[in-house]
Amino acid sequence: MQIESIRPQLDCGRLPAKALVNEAIPVAATVFVDGHDLVSALVRVRDGEGPWHETPMVQGDHDRWTATIRCPRPGAAEFQVVGWIDRIGTWLRDAGRRREAGLPIALELEEGARLLSARSPELPASQRAAVLAASAGLGASGRPEAERLAAVAGSAVVELLRRLPDPETVASSAPLSLWVERERAGVGAWYELFPRSEGATESARGPRSGTLAAAARRLPALAEMGFDVVYLPPVHPIGRTGRKGPNNTRPAGPHDPGSPWAVGGAEGGHTAVHPDLGTLRDFQAFVARAEQLGLEVALDLALQCSPDHPWVTEHPEWFRWRPDGTVHHAENPPKVYEDIVPLDFTCADWRGLWAAVRDVVYCWVDRGVRIFRVDNPHTKPVALWAWLIAELRRDHPDVVLLAEAFTRPALLERLAMVGFSQSYTYFTWRQQRDELAAFAQDLSETTADHLRPTLFVNTPDILTAQLQQGGPPAFRSRLVLAATLSPSYGIYSGFELAENQALRPGSEEYLDSEKYQLRPRDWDQPHSLAPLITRVNAIRRRHPALRRLRGLRLHGVDTPQLLCYSRSSDDGRDHVLMVVNLDPARPQEGTTHLDLVALGLPWDATFTVRDELTGADYRWHGPHNYVRLDPEQQPAHIFSVEA
Repeated sequence: MQIESIRPQLDCGRLPAKALVNEAIPVAATVFVDGHDLVSALVRVRDGEGPWHETPMVQGDHDRWTATIRCPRPGAAEFQVVGWIDRIGTWLRDAGRRREAGLPIALELEEGARLLSARSPELPASQRAAVLAASAGLGASGRPEAERLAAVAGSAVVELLRRLPDPETVASSAPLSLWVERERAGVGAWYELFPRSEGATESARGPRSGTLAAAARRLPALAEMGFDVVYLPPVHPIGRTGRKGPNNTRPAGPHDPGSPWAVGGAEGGHTAVHPDLGTLRDFQAFVARAEQLGLEVALDLALQCSPDHPWVTEHPEWFRWRPDGTVHHAENPPKVYEDIVPLDFTCADWRGLWAAVRDVVYCWVDRGVRIFRVDNPHTKPVALWAWLIAELRRDHPDVVLLAEAFTRPALLERLAMVGFSQSYTYFTWRQQRDELAAFAQDLSETTADHLRPTLFVNTPDILTAQLQQGGPPAFRSRLVLAATLSPSYGIYSGFELAENQALRPGSEEYLDSEKYQLRPRDWDQPHSLAPLITRVNAIRRRHPALRRLRGLRLHGVDTPQLLCYSRSSDDGRDHVLMVVNLDPARPQEGTTHLDLVALGLPWDATFTVRDELTGADYRWHGPHNYVRLDPEQQPAHIFSVEA
């Protein structure tokens, strides 16, 4: 018995595959035996050391067997594939072939009777009698051979016995591990907010920072728009050495707030709150208010320091030093970051540094934070993350880590494999139909066992040329794409106002970037995209199909600027069809070529699609239907499909 090519498994089974609580997890394996005997298979799963739960597998092409399993509780789980020779099924097949060929089957009937009798003790007593009766019926010489064989072939209890592993031929794969996380590890709408801009003011004495208390007053609006996570950039003290002014200029003025990612100053380091934002009590009040509104707070974990961070003097061995005695600051020539000094995670005291990082995370966990967005994890050792994630899984298994890993694909995927719950992706730069389609298919199928994408439409670092040039229509279409191509997506504050002024032509940096200065905003603007965001998030919550990473199906449409795709729930009862205009400048029209079977419909069905963005109903027939989308009016359809 051979059991091969099992999925899901990571790194030849050395790392656990990802799962969410009660998520439908597809399992597949190649199960076969030499010769022509039939085989059967099942998959069994258990939480921790609990009892095994078995699910029959279904045979497909080329000896490939599949099933779906679920894990009801978070934490460690394991599964294994079990295969065996289906001796009863093989006997039924061969006896049937002899009968159809007109050959006598008396001996075959006797063999079948003995086989059933020998296997009957494996069944509960209540079912054993039926098998023994079937065995006796095979030997009833007064009845025609074909009739005796047909009676056994149609017996429900015999079919049940076929699904039980044959103890003489059974084989099992080695157990493979899963790490099961709560739903927020893969599903949610994120909103990035700089607290210091909320309630910020300008006076003759210079700008005055907003506070966490003021930012808390923004939370009801975010909850009303349907967001699940409010993500805060670092809230820690900011160093003064090398501080940057507006638009990343130097020197900074006396009132310039500096970059939040230049962590640490005289007021404290990674466990302190910037006094301009308030106190630790204010931070905890912010977390509590968010929780009241159904929001979770995500905090930036930026493992770097300003030259003024207490660690620089307390632990100089954690940094690299230049020959002139100065600490080595960060740079990516020609860019130089004099306000930031990297930590040396491979220094002689790496154990002490790693423990300090763990203590920082645990400190904020104790303060109510259960989600961390990790800044540039690809610039730190993968071994650090593997160790830290193992520590968290042991002590705080509900913590979610989002990797801001804009890096090479192999490194991005390795970070996901070692345990990051979610990952930024290349979505912001995938803009043409073919590249978007390939990107989405890859996320839904190829990497779904280990990489959960969070599609941010924009970030404080990324204002794409498409958003700069396409204006509000581009913002609308990218919102719909991000929110429907992945169950987890996000926007950065100001997106709803379609802020799109770049620092200079060819740059993806914002003009007057919030990274370096305060940006108070008037949220009550008539052109705000908040109503659209609210509708999109409400649609996501209504439809299980949009809360599932797998289940994407691309459909044809005969216009290159239209992308057509659908998502289906794991039970096949919820189907959502999207058509998006990728051209922010012009209306596009075309004819769809739908895979109706993927939408739960016969190929020639007449059916209704309801546009959940507008409430309009359309009566369609068959796979080919006309669509037209004007980006100034409506850049996309989000259809629910009704038979």
